[in-house]
Amino acid sequence: MHRQKLNRSAWNRILYISDTVIKKHELSTRRRTTMKKMTETNLKDAYAGESQAHMKYLIFANKADDEGKPNVARLFRAIAFAEQVHATNHLKTLGDVGSSLDNLQTAIDGENFEVEEMYPAYDAVAKLQEEKGAIRSVHYAIEAEKIHAAMYTEVRQAVKEGKDADLGDVYICPVCGYTAEGEAPNTCPICGVSKAKFVKF
Repeated sequence: MHRQKLNRSAWNRILYISDTVIKKHELSTRRRTTMKKMTETNLKDAYAGESQAHMKYLIFANKADDEGKPNVARLFRAIAFAEQVHATNHLKTLGDVGSSLDNLQTAIDGENFEVEEMYPAYDAVAKLQEEKGAIRSVHYAIEAEKIHAAMYTEVRQAVKEGKDADLGDVYICPVCGYTAEGEAPNTCPICGVSKAKFVKF
């Protein structure tokens, strides 16, 4: 194989480019890690609190609807959106919102953690303490999360190839969170809810 000799100027150019790339990487990493530890912890806690408030208020809004109090429901939903704004600001400031490809991988990792580690541990404790409601709730979640991880993985492959996902209608069971693409099952395979109650997205 013939190897072309590089003169000093070419070598200097290669070293300059290499050094520039390394410095850019270090700067990018530094930007993600320069936040003081206490502030980072506080923002993470605030993000968790705002996220929980967002979901809690949406649940409260549904309850107000059930009780025939539409204005109470509307207020809960409005403030839930404000909490979502706060949570979004915190997450962006923490640098935890990336490209769709990165975000899908984050979602996959989170779902797999719940399936493989978190919920099995919670399930063991719930069973040990004979908490039937918790056992049921954890079972619903872990079975749905398995599906979510698989769906995210499939969609991420399309995004990796530079495409949007080829995704049909998505149906969610309102009781256990079972997720189906294309068409809802006649009855939920996890909790037995009828097809008519599934929510379409």
